[in-house]
Amino acid sequence: MSTKAMSQIQVRIDNKTKQQAKRVLENIGLDLSSAIRLHLKQIINMGTLPYEIRDENGFTPEKAQELREANKEARESKKSFNNPDDLIKDLLS
Repeated sequence: MSTKAMSQIQVRIDNKTKQQAKRVLENIGLDLSSAIRLHLKQIINMGTLPYEIRDENGFTPEKAQELREANKEARESKKSFNNPDDLIKDLLS
């Protein structure tokens, strides 16, 4: 029977975050160690983080950059509209 060499990691995190995470994990039948092990295995399986990174507005970094560029382009165009109908007509033209 072979034994795998085990390694230990330490993570510093505030108590509130730890307790909130523990409650969520306990509700789905996991402890912190198992959840972290599962997370690391998913990183290996997927070759990246197993979820999208999003900002406080819910946008991915790519989408946030796209919106910044669109905002800049709109400001530089100097177009303005008196009502939504004029805006829609311009968009469809």
